[in-house]
Amino acid sequence: MKRKGTPAAEMPLWDHLKALRKALIVSAYAVAAGTAGGWVLSGVVFKLLAAPVEMAGVPLISIGVMDQLMVKLKLSLITGVIIAAPVVIWQIWAFVLPALTRSEKKMVYLVSLPSIILFIGGILFAFFIVLPLGLKFLFFIGGDVVDTVQSAIADYLGFVTAFLLTFGCVFQLPIVLLVLIRLEIITPAALGKYRKYAFFIIVVTAVILSPTPDLATQALMISPMYLLYELSIWVGYLMVRRRRKQLARVEAGGKEGPVA
Repeated sequence: MKRKGTPAAEMPLWDHLKALRKALIVSAYAVAAGTAGGWVLSGVVFKLLAAPVEMAGVPLISIGVMDQLMVKLKLSLITGVIIAAPVVIWQIWAFVLPALTRSEKKMVYLVSLPSIILFIGGILFAFFIVLPLGLKFLFFIGGDVVDTVQSAIADYLGFVTAFLLTFGCVFQLPIVLLVLIRLEIITPAALGKYRKYAFFIIVVTAVILSPTPDLATQALMISPMYLLYELSIWVGYLMVRRRRKQLARVEAGGKEGPVA
């Protein structure tokens, strides 16, 4: 870390620890304040998350004595983390930034916004498209055996949270691949050459990570993953082409500068 003009490499360990302590304290206060706001908004958040199961005609019930309180606490904490996320991310960024090189900073700048957009996109895709289909399968697959279908509030909340986060993380695939291409660990040509093996890995990953066992839900996870894989190949080609042009300009005697 770099503080008061001190180079990051020369900064004493104690100063590193103090900077880390400050970042953790500010982040903790932000999460606590966000959780307090989440307590007020928990009813609205619950209605939003419960909408898919209610549309399926399945009532949510409270089984344990502490269920309602625990659900409210969990919703408050989840909402608080979301509200505090910008502050937490900024604290992490402020702590790590001075230790990064110029090219590393540029890479972080480039991937941050697309990563957030893809994560939110994955959650929205799962919530509005995949989740209703998955719930319909789970609740009605045994309709000829069970006459009345109900779901415990706590179980449903845990399921939905894991479901949405899984899709949010899966949609980070292009970011991972493009970073690897930028670091020259892999090439777009290699990704294209081995796409059939990649498709097999994507299928296996979808089967493992899919919160529901039905083929329809798994297909809805496989399809965007493979499309994002193909998109990564084409964007990777554009990145490589741009880098080669910059290198050619430098070698031709153009103005030297960092190659993106």
